[in-house]
Amino acid sequence: MTDDSLQLGVLGSATPYPAVDNPCSGYLVTGGGARVWVDAGTGTLAQLQRHVGLGELDAIWISHLHADHSADLLTAYYGLRYADIRLDAPVPLYGPPGTADRLAHFLTNGPDRSPVESVFAVEELHDGQVARIGALTLTGRAVAHGIPAFALRVADAAGRTLVYSGDTAPCAALTELASGCDVLLCEAGYAGPEQDPVHHTPEDAGDTARAAGAARLVVTHVGRELTPASAVARAAERFGGPVEYAAPGASFRVGAA
Repeated sequence: MTDDSLQLGVLGSATPYPAVDNPCSGYLVTGGGARVWVDAGTGTLAQLQRHVGLGELDAIWISHLHADHSADLLTAYYGLRYADIRLDAPVPLYGPPGTADRLAHFLTNGPDRSPVESVFAVEELHDGQVARIGALTLTGRAVAHGIPAFALRVADAAGRTLVYSGDTAPCAALTELASGCDVLLCEAGYAGPEQDPVHHTPEDAGDTARAAGAARLVVTHVGRELTPASAVARAAERFGGPVEYAAPGASFRVGAA
C-alpha cells in the first residue's frame, strides 16, 4: 500500500563542505506519490539513490546557486544524459534566475553550448511562484541571502505543510511563508552572537519558528563553529516547541507528532 503522507528525508545538512558522514544540503520531499529533490549540495546525489532513482524524480528545486546547495546538479546532468537512464521527458528543475546558463557555462567544453535543457526543463524561480508537482503544491518566496535565493513551502492535499528556509537571514518573507506550518526546516549557519546579514543563528531559527507559529522546528545547515546539540539547545530556548536536528539519513513525517 502506498504511503501518501508528506515526508522529509535528509540527504545531507553540512556546510560549507561535506563532512565524512554528512553531505552538504539536500533533501528528498515525498507525498502523494510525488518525489522532489530539494537542494543538490555536494554528496547528496549518492544519498538520493538510496531512496529513488535519479530518473524517477518528479522535480528538482534549488534554493540558490551556492555550491553547497547545487553542485551535484553537474553530476546529475551526466547521469541523466550519458549513462543508463532513459528519460521520457526532461526533469523539471526549479532554480534561481540564471540556473541554466550557470550549469551550461561549467559543463561546456567546446564551441557548442552544453545542452542542459535536454535533461532539465528549467523554470526560473520568482517571488511568490507556485508550482504543482503531482499532489504537492510548492510555493517560493525570495529571501535575504545577498544573492537570488528562495525559501520553499510544500503543501499536500491534506493540508500538511513543510517550509524550508534555504539560506537566509531572518526576514519577513520567510516568517510569512512559514505561518502556521507543521514543520519549519530552518538553517542555523552562523554561530553569532551578533546578527549575520545572510544567515540565521540558532536563536534566530527559534525566533522565526515562534513568530511563524510553526508546530515543529528542525535545524539544518549548522555552521562548523557549532555542534548540532548546541544549535538545538540554543534554538529551543527561543522557540518553546519541539526542536530537532536534520541529521543525515533522518526522516520526518510532516504533520505527525
